[in-house]
Amino acid sequence: MPHAVTPEISVHPICHPEGTNVRCGAEIRGADLEDLTDDAFSQIRTALYEHQAVLFKSQQKLSPRAQYELTRRFDPSCTSYGHGKTLDAKKSVLHPDLKTIPHQPQVQVIGNGPVAEFEGLKNITLKHPHHKTFHATAVPEDEDRKNTRFYRWHIDAALYNLNPPRVTSLMAVSVPSSSKQTLRYDDGSDESISNVPRGSTAFVSSFAMYDHLSDEDKEFARTTKVQYAPHPYIWMSGARSRSDGLGMVSEGKELPRSELPPIEEEKICVLPMCWRNPVTGKLALQVHPSAVEKLILKDGSVIDDLAEVREIVHRLQRPGIGPENVWCVDWEEGDLVLFNNHGVLHSVTGSFEPEEVRIFRQCNLAASEPPLGPVEA
Repeated sequence: MPHAVTPEISVHPICHPEGTNVRCGAEIRGADLEDLTDDAFSQIRTALYEHQAVLFKSQQKLSPRAQYELTRRFDPSCTSYGHGKTLDAKKSVLHPDLKTIPHQPQVQVIGNGPVAEFEGLKNITLKHPHHKTFHATAVPEDEDRKNTRFYRWHIDAALYNLNPPRVTSLMAVSVPSSSKQTLRYDDGSDESISNVPRGSTAFVSSFAMYDHLSDEDKEFARTTKVQYAPHPYIWMSGARSRSDGLGMVSEGKELPRSELPPIEEEKICVLPMCWRNPVTGKLALQVHPSAVEKLILKDGSVIDDLAEVREIVHRLQRPGIGPENVWCVDWEEGDLVLFNNHGVLHSVTGSFEPEEVRIFRQCNLAASEPPLGPVEA
């Protein structure tokens, strides 16, 4: 009787455009994600933590259950969606963007347009996030179809009560054919990225972001902790973002604590500014810029002036999102990207007409432990 043959897995770094310095992205070939062996998972895990985001092609038949199980392999004791019940809060900035698959509640549906039926969801309307609903300024209406911005650079994390998920899986089910756009920073830098696929997800390496820092700033980042606002996605709902999507404009529009859900002080999230890769040991400058509220310094003193906190974080992170560092994924139906949520920032881009149907499945799970921080000398 012939022995079963395990497909050979191979890893191929993404070939990024000449002149760029993108430090994330690889394609993995030969993996059976529906029936993943321990050996295959070990190879995928190593590749993920070396490349921070890995792409699997032609996954149209992958079930939501298998997507969940792949995501859970990175943290087997976890079973709950990474944002918990944040999505249920009507004031949350996340509320309009996601729908939960009834038979696999850890997997969310995102996208655009009317969908009659999908995975037990019926007659739903998906809405692709548009920067004009979140930014303090917007691309003029007559330029909007040809131009876009980073919507919101972020980490997938509740940042209150729950630990940030280790990984996120994102799968393209239906991708409309559409024209490309120019991605504008509109921050006075005159920087832009041309020929960005409409609806591309943008990724940058937070390890590269740390490496860009001066020695003085590296010391600051290694020894500083970040305190996030309680219920951050409700807290920020009245505020608006910078035009580069990297944090908020300080106008005093955050909701006061009296208008937030009940707050338990022990559930407020305080995390290192630098998170350590469990495989390579390298440090990532990993901060969710929109949700940050305070910085706790090495000597125990606290920077609690919100405008100052945001300026510090933006100054440290901004070089890392320069055009030369950004991987804009050109999605095709069946693509699944698995990314190290402790080592990249990512952002939605683009805009769609209401009738353009786009369907993606997303899965991440609140981690069993906080992120690894720098090793103390």
